[in-house]
Amino acid sequence: MRYIFKFPDIGEGLEEGKIIEWYVKKGQSIESGDPLVKMETDKVVTDIPSPKSGILAVLYGGIGDTVKVGNALVEIDIPGVDGEAAVAQAQQQPQVPSQEAVDEKDFAGVVGTIEVAGDGAYLPSGDEGRPAKADTPKARKALATPVARAMAKDYGIDINEVTGTGPAGRVMKKDIETHSKSSASINIHVPMPLASASERTRIEPLSQIRKTIARNMLRSKQNTAHMSIMDEVEVSELVAARARLNEALADKGIRLSYLPFIIKAITLALKDHPILNAELDMDNERIIYKNYYNIGIAMDTTEGLVVPVIKDADSKSLIELTKDLKDLMERAQERKLTLNDLKDGTFSITSYGSIGGYFAVPVIAYPQVAIFGVGRLSEKPIVKNHELAIGQILPISMSVDHRIVDGAEVSRFVNQVLAYLKEPLLLLAHEGGTQ
Repeated sequence: MRYIFKFPDIGEGLEEGKIIEWYVKKGQSIESGDPLVKMETDKVVTDIPSPKSGILAVLYGGIGDTVKVGNALVEIDIPGVDGEAAVAQAQQQPQVPSQEAVDEKDFAGVVGTIEVAGDGAYLPSGDEGRPAKADTPKARKALATPVARAMAKDYGIDINEVTGTGPAGRVMKKDIETHSKSSASINIHVPMPLASASERTRIEPLSQIRKTIARNMLRSKQNTAHMSIMDEVEVSELVAARARLNEALADKGIRLSYLPFIIKAITLALKDHPILNAELDMDNERIIYKNYYNIGIAMDTTEGLVVPVIKDADSKSLIELTKDLKDLMERAQERKLTLNDLKDGTFSITSYGSIGGYFAVPVIAYPQVAIFGVGRLSEKPIVKNHELAIGQILPISMSVDHRIVDGAEVSRFVNQVLAYLKEPLLLLAHEGGTQ
């Protein structure tokens, strides 16, 4: 029996994934639960296991190809009806090349369509980027992959003049790159009015994370009425308290940043301002109040912005919050976050001041209704006891969904958070999460 396994929705509204690595090849025996392929999805990099035991007959897509949810990933011959014939058919089919080519006949039997053509898919020859020439012999029609054809158009290269190294002389991506370098070398002494397209631009496909960031930012802006508020707080006492705690915890290898104090202050204030820990359900004309406090922390990684969530942050001490932050940051940098790490946030914090900047207009992580931004801590002159002094000034910015949060409410919330940061003993009095 031939079983077609389609790329599943593994949660959180997944729409597509990119193939990072195949663990298997055609004709290979597999057991149910064995990893088939490593996929980069909107949120995480994860292994997709086989749902059946049998012989792999067809693999769809090469490394770097994008696969839509519901499209075929593999075909598995399962012992039973026509089992021997199915295995023979699988062994007769050529193996899918890992990077470049995906043979068209491998797509026989796909339920649905392959919406994104890979670098190895066949396309008929075309005349993109090539002016018509009168009274000249008809040029040969090059066989080329869609990626190669698009690159040739971008580089201003006549694809019919490129020597293909793929099957049946097909022009591949690497052939365009080689031809472009060769042409640049030949024409190095020829004056050019403008730089070539390859010198003036650099093309890089969107990563799955960048697609998600773009989609989520647009969704937030389209579905919420953003309102922002900005303020400053003098935190000399917090700076001193943090220094004393770090000195006391040095022998345990624990070093507190300012973020655990801010998380603690926010969770305490949210309990007095539940509308900021809620969700607006317009479809059912209701407000959903969350009686738990899962704080999303925006983190900058080499791949882009991710927002892992500290679960039940109100019940954790400063030390526990520090350990959670360290763990999430390390796994974010290593692309080891799970879907569970990223879902079910009720409120978010972005600490852009660690890189630079004082104020911002943070974008709400929809469907949450608020996000708190922390700017760069700096020394500034202040008036204290009617005299000039040097103060430690922490700027903050906060955006809320004005459809559900009124200006007076967000101002009261900010005042309470800043009061906790100004006098950290109030935070320490609530260690352990109780009020």
